[in-house]
Amino acid sequence: MSKLGKFFKGGGSSKSRAAPSSQEALARLRETEEMLSKKQEYLENRIQRELSLAKKHGTQNKRAALQALKRKKRFEKQLTQIDGTLSTIEFQREALENSHTNTEVLRNMGIAAKAMKAVHENMDLNKIDDLMQEITEQQDIAQEISEAFSQRVGFGDNFDEDELMAELEELEQEELNKKMANIRLPNVPSSSLPAQPDRVAGRMSSTSSSAHRSRAASSRRTEEEDDDIKQLAAWAT
Repeated sequence: MSKLGKFFKGGGSSKSRAAPSSQEALARLRETEEMLSKKQEYLENRIQRELSLAKKHGTQNKRAALQALKRKKRFEKQLTQIDGTLSTIEFQREALENSHTNTEVLRNMGIAAKAMKAVHENMDLNKIDDLMQEITEQQDIAQEISEAFSQRVGFGDNFDEDELMAELEELEQEELNKKMANIRLPNVPSSSLPAQPDRVAGRMSSTSSSAHRSRAASSRRTEEEDDDIKQLAAWAT
């Protein structure tokens, strides 16, 4: 058996001790990471210093330069080992953090399930169904009451719409006849209008033609008025 196996076997002999909590394990892993990071920084500085010594003694003291390079190689090997160890510890820490998170989630879900169970123990499905039916019935009643209030209330309003429209038309026709009776039709002249007396002897011909055009225009207006009156009378009757 290897020394490492003996070490873990010997360390596991004290089974009576309780396992550390996840918080304690995470704290120890973070402390280890911090210690290895400091050791890593120290080794990097030593590598740079040994490299400087090798360059300094390269031409003057080859033995000292070789010793410096040997130390540099040992420090680089240790630095590589520390890099691997840090990667392993980082992976272990992340896995432990995820496990701790899952544990907390599972514990909280269990608490929530117990709380829901305690709440549901005081509920009866039959009572819930009865309550929902009662709520539905009350909503239907409220809807019927609202519809009853919104309906139009008629007190003897059942009249025939056709009769009302016929009576309205008769009233309008009667009112129109009254208006037509009050209209005074103009008298149509039986003879032509007299010509105006001559004022200036030199304008006789122009005055005569103007009077003739005036009489023609007056006659046309009279005829148009007669036609309008006849049409209005025919529409009224």
